[in-house]
Amino acid sequence: MKGSMALNLLTVDIRLENDVVLVRQKARALAAGLKFDSQDQTRIATAVSEIARNTFQYAGGGQAEFRLEERPEKMLMITLRDKGKGIPDLEKIMDGQYVSQTGMGVGLLGARRLMDYFDIQSSAEHGTTVVLGKKVPARFGRFDPKDLDRALAAVEQSSKDPYEELKQQNKELMEALEELRESQSELAQLNRELDETNRGVVALYAELNDKADFLQRASELKSHFLSNMSHEFRTPLNSITALSGILLDRLDGDLTAEQEKQIRFIRDSAHGLTELVNDLLDLAKVEAGKVSIRPNVFEVEGLFAALRGMLKPLLSQNSSVNLVFEDPVAIPELFTDEPKVSQILRNFISNALKFTERGEVRVAVERGSGADVIFSVSDTGIGIAPEDQDKIFQEWTQLDGIMQKTVKGTGLGLPLSRKFAQLLGGDVYVKSEQGVGSTFYAVIPMRFSGATDVAFVPELRREIDSKRKPVLVVEDNREALFVYDKYLKGSEFQVVPAHSLKEARAALREFRPAAIILDVLLQGEHSWELLLELKQNPGTATIPVYVVTIVENREKALSLGADGFHAKPVERNWLVQQLQAVDHVVRKRLLVIDDDEISRYLVRTVIGSSHFSYIEASTAKDGLHLAKKMKPDAIILDLNMPDLSGFEVLKRLKAEPSSENIPIVIFTSKILNDDERKRLTDAVAIISKASESREDSFERFVAAFRAAGITFGQSAGEVHQHV
Repeated sequence: MKGSMALNLLTVDIRLENDVVLVRQKARALAAGLKFDSQDQTRIATAVSEIARNTFQYAGGGQAEFRLEERPEKMLMITLRDKGKGIPDLEKIMDGQYVSQTGMGVGLLGARRLMDYFDIQSSAEHGTTVVLGKKVPARFGRFDPKDLDRALAAVEQSSKDPYEELKQQNKELMEALEELRESQSELAQLNRELDETNRGVVALYAELNDKADFLQRASELKSHFLSNMSHEFRTPLNSITALSGILLDRLDGDLTAEQEKQIRFIRDSAHGLTELVNDLLDLAKVEAGKVSIRPNVFEVEGLFAALRGMLKPLLSQNSSVNLVFEDPVAIPELFTDEPKVSQILRNFISNALKFTERGEVRVAVERGSGADVIFSVSDTGIGIAPEDQDKIFQEWTQLDGIMQKTVKGTGLGLPLSRKFAQLLGGDVYVKSEQGVGSTFYAVIPMRFSGATDVAFVPELRREIDSKRKPVLVVEDNREALFVYDKYLKGSEFQVVPAHSLKEARAALREFRPAAIILDVLLQGEHSWELLLELKQNPGTATIPVYVVTIVENREKALSLGADGFHAKPVERNWLVQQLQAVDHVVRKRLLVIDDDEISRYLVRTVIGSSHFSYIEASTAKDGLHLAKKMKPDAIILDLNMPDLSGFEVLKRLKAEPSSENIPIVIFTSKILNDDERKRLTDAVAIISKASESREDSFERFVAAFRAAGITFGQSAGEVHQHV
């Protein structure tokens, strides 16, 4: 059928209110006859009845026409026309901006969501015309006259009683409401279970993004790192690990044996998730007033939820202690540095858990006498002698005792907590009795009014060095960009930063990078969409893309076409090896012509991306065009496509001088007879989509490409593990 082919099925006049129900009834019966599933039948009937009701209510009547069209996809099209006064606020209604006391516009927006195609034209002179469309299921066939006759017969035999249709509509609404109620109940339960963990993750990300003034000049890192580390750095776990790796790789000069030993201790401690930032704290920077204070508005309830989620690992180590957070009562929103308040309380709580063998640790907050709030952390631990209660706030001080010999610490947590509280305009103190327990207090002003100091991290400039190969790094974290730049310093590769998807797309318009390093979690946006764009665009599909992110999502990255994956913090050796391999591995271009997205996905995952870059075509005509334009090294071709059959595509490819020598592998679910196989003799192989396993399919592709002179050595499993 050509794209302009249409078959008129029936027409229904809308003159009376009962005709609205009749139109809905006819729409349902026709959808059933065309083999739509029950949910699509309901969607079609509901959308048509909504527009028909508008036609009767606002225009006094009209007409509904049903027809079948090829676009080239088969679609059921319903046109509803009236000769009313038109819709004056149509644009606002369709944008969801118009509010009507009568509810006008709700039906239009609902119908648009329910259907695959929606168009509306309205004017005071010609009235309103609404066109709705729904793709006809493939199982209906290609407009077989017998099938059409059966569908129309079902319409004629449908009940003429409008109350039966209303009864059916009510039944569907009740079922939908019950499903919605169950879904909402499940979602609420899931939200309750994940709330604390999610808040903990959000707080951890906030902590990782809270940058301190850890570096004034890159050259100072070489000579002063060891002596100044504890006083110049307070950075998230990833930054500590990455910067330690820079020193151990001797990028800024040699180290003594003792220096290397101490730096390895620092890196090893950073790997412990329960330590986070307890061992190396920046006291000297606090004393010098170099810490950045970033006040923000937050609620204590959210702060407690985040702490509860982050401290769960410590509780698992001591099941005899309960950690209790009292609900805040009449505590207003605070305007101060939430990460620093969080660190003060985290230090208090972690100390309490360490020195409490059994009982509980209780966290609470109350209003102070003035414009302050008082946080308290009470425990039932060993307590602190009166003469020692001042010593614990001195740097590097650890008290003698039985538990101190078994509990690890640096003696910096409490001194830093006091200095942070003082920077925020408050203070900390302790009340304790030996053998009974201790209570640590933090008095924090509800509104921070002091000065802030902006931390300095060198900003990388986006200037292309013609003597080096550009590597586009899509990353919004300045510290991470600094680490990448240090990793590639002195190499043939140059870091070109992009802090957002907009900057990344602009950079790709300016130059073609040798490779792309892609972080998934950018500020307020995700980059999965960019990865998909890069791999589906023939112009960028061959650029290697390496996903480096804090979220462990290797399978998703590779399935979308990434050439490698590494969880943060990235290792220098891995990064350099990946980039150096860019010049040594020339990936062949593989054109996949298949209208089924799942089949194209399976081809990518089975064959892998180590030796091939993929060009995809969802129609036969697009495939013929790309074969001529891109000149791929091989083609994988499906036989069943909506516009042209694979037999015809194979014939045309072999008739074109530009594509006659390209090896073609048939990948189909069609069961072929002897005559059909004879028509495919120009293909190097025929592989069934109904293969028993991924490994079997992989071996068949290997054999097919080997017959065409294309070799690659990894197995299906190894390709998926390759990064």
